[in-house]
Amino acid sequence: MSGPTVAIWKFASCDGCQLTVLDCEDELLAIAAALDIRMFLEAGPAQMLDHYDISLVEGSITTAHDVERIRDVRARSGLLITLGACATAGGIQALRNTADIDACRSNVYARPEWLDTLATSTPIAAHVQVDHELRGCPIAKTELLATITALLAQRRMPISAYSVCVECKLAGNPCVLVAHGTACLGPVTHAGCAALCPSLGRGCFGCFGPSESVNLDGLRSAFGEIDVSDDVLVHLLRTFNTEAPEFSEASNRYRAAGPEGTTRRDP
Repeated sequence: MSGPTVAIWKFASCDGCQLTVLDCEDELLAIAAALDIRMFLEAGPAQMLDHYDISLVEGSITTAHDVERIRDVRARSGLLITLGACATAGGIQALRNTADIDACRSNVYARPEWLDTLATSTPIAAHVQVDHELRGCPIAKTELLATITALLAQRRMPISAYSVCVECKLAGNPCVLVAHGTACLGPVTHAGCAALCPSLGRGCFGCFGPSESVNLDGLRSAFGEIDVSDDVLVHLLRTFNTEAPEFSEASNRYRAAGPEGTTRRDP
């Protein structure tokens, strides 16, 4: 008996999360045998069905056509799972949300009038119901495999309800923030990457978005103790998950709190 029918869809993104599926390497044949993958343009299948048991969606919504497409995908899908920062928080392209979109188009494209785009980049959940989210830029192979395993076993899909700091402790890493005075978003970032950057002596860049219990004001105070400015903190918050509500609210507030009489420039 064949497994559940699966579609993997792309919206505005770099394809990195889809490539993570292909990067499963040793597990890829087992995944292909367990799942009936009918739509995955990155890998070849392109069979449009009226219904898929599971849809995996990468990318953000940036055009009116995207809005129509994601509603159609939702109507065709049993479970809809979003993959990565673009699909869960709008991605890096959400930096446009607080910018002049017409100026951006004119600066980047020779014929901006040919473009048909929205002024914002928004997550999938802003438009349709999402059943589960896999975070990251890109998603983690381990979390993808754990989710697929849970779906096949009809178990609850796994959620890591703690921050990157826990992963650092599990890995035996010294705290780069405390020990080395390195700016790090680990205390406010959702786990899932196995503390990749801190394990290499670098600060966390927040690829997996806000953790469940975010204390950004506390992190700001810790940054102040090691002479890291608000400008640096705002820059870190305005990257992969710039439009995640917790990161967006804090970055706007800290940017507005600049010294009186100065003019801040978006990082």
